[in-house]
Amino acid sequence: MSAEALIDPNDYQAPKTYERFVEDLKRSATAAGKPIIDPRLFARALGMDLQVLAADAHVHRVTLSRAQGSEKLQGFLRDALQVLRAATDINGDFRHALFWFRNEPISTFDYRTPERLVSEGRTQDLVRYLQALKAGAVG
Repeated sequence: MSAEALIDPNDYQAPKTYERFVEDLKRSATAAGKPIIDPRLFARALGMDLQVLAADAHVHRVTLSRAQGSEKLQGFLRDALQVLRAATDINGDFRHALFWFRNEPISTFDYRTPERLVSEGRTQDLVRYLQALKAGAVG
């Protein structure tokens, strides 16, 4: 394992592109020898407290360190990535998508944030909403 393959989640900053973020997640998984999304790296990129991530994923905070492969946790992380990809596809700005995901209430969903919607299991509704926005902008 090379030193450059290791990513320290404590020093991690969100990259400029979604593609680079996914590459960083892959490098982290390869370095750890596990094909999972590192919840600490994910949380750091979104400026998210680990306690908040655990609550969003509906897992105990200890799960983030002792059972990172938990299906509930990994499912939330995969869903969040799906939404971030769709949001980035609309305007091409990954960092804007990160801010939007955490902070912007959506009137169509009773002013819930995308983060809250994913936590509530409404990922597919949100993705359909984003696809409709993109189609409206394109078509």
